[in-house]
Amino acid sequence: MSSSAGLSEGSLAALQHLREKREINTVTLRFAEAPGVLVPEVEGNLTQEELVQVLPVDEPRLVAHEVCFASPEGTRRHAQLLIFWMPPAAGEQEEAYSAGFTELKECLPDMRVHLTARRTDQLAYRRLVALAG
Repeated sequence: MSSSAGLSEGSLAALQHLREKREINTVTLRFAEAPGVLVPEVEGNLTQEELVQVLPVDEPRLVAHEVCFASPEGTRRHAQLLIFWMPPAAGEQEEAYSAGFTELKECLPDMRVHLTARRTDQLAYRRLVALAG
């Protein structure tokens, strides 16, 4: 299968770290100087508010983020989300990042919640929980 977007070794390692370790819950990816290669930008344990703060207002990003929440029954739950951050000011980059988003969905089939966000209010904690729950 051919793809117009690839994952760097660093991206693959960061995503594997997110899936295996408990000390991080977020990985943001951006395109490197090399055309079509996604590289990790942020790898950390971020709250929803911190996630919104690290996203640029004029550039897209691809984000793997784990949200923790309590179910209506009171049990602790968590879900991994794949987020395509595409602010309006970055429209010319949408095609390239869409290809990267498709690549990530194929690479991470267990991340079943996919979200495209164009505004920060679309990343509100309650909305993320509703999508995950």
